Amino acid sequence: MSEHFLICPACQAKNRVPAERLDQDPSCGKCKTALQPSHPLELDGNRLDRLLANETLPLVVDFWAPWCGPCQSMAPVFSAAAGQTKGRLRLAKLDTEAHQAAAARFGIRSIPTLIAFRQGQEIARQSGALSAGQLQQWLQSLPV
Repeated sequence: MSEHFLICPACQAKNRVPAERLDQDPSCGKCKTALQPSHPLELDGNRLDRLLANETLPLVVDFWAPWCGPCQSMAPVFSAAAGQTKGRLRLAKLDTEAHQAAAARFGIRSIPTLIAFRQGQEIARQSGALSAGQLQQWLQSLPV
């Protein structure tokens, strides 16, 4: 029986979830919050570090800014994808304006930029806004 570790989006507790239960909307053992919400997780630098250090489910982070037009046009597409990838990927967003140090650490030069991580290591990167079809194709191409 394989298992995954997921960090609770509310209380930051580390939860062990059997792989076969990932599609059953597991909740946090500590605070009972859904571990896989149908929307992207909102991150800051510390939360991103915690996810990268502890999660086993692949993570895709959208590095964006509120003033960025392409970021705003891609936001609903990315949000919808979060609900469609539950159990396979975790999707999250990091505001590069509010968390500049985290963005700099990952070499973000243009936004939106998507970075896929598996067990803390970058496995893929995509810059520029994507349509729903392009995003789905990129997510499906990830080596997860």
